[in-house]
Amino acid sequence: MPKSPTRRSTNYLRAWRERAGLTQEQLAEKVGTSGNVISLLESGDRGLGDKWLRKLAPVLGTTPGILLDHHPDDAKDNPFVAWNTMAPEDKALVHDMIESINKRRAQRG
Repeated sequence: MPKSPTRRSTNYLRAWRERAGLTQEQLAEKVGTSGNVISLLESGDRGLGDKWLRKLAPVLGTTPGILLDHHPDDAKDNPFVAWNTMAPEDKALVHDMIESINKRRAQRG
């Protein structure tokens, strides 16, 4: 009996990889797999499960949930996505700006 076709899942792995400036082979090397596996994950022919999300997200500079649910361009419009994709030094700058705003508010009463 032939297998029924599986539903291909949509994900944003390719967009995140391209944002990071990595080829499939480079990403594969960083997470300990092959370029063919990355290709299958990007196409949805292989499931992008928790194991893969936890391996890939840090290399791509994001979190598993953001990698799965958001295109990297979403960071422009969504502060939560932007925060989760920021470099630590940029987060420190944002933190300093928020502290400065809070101090001004407190001075105004």
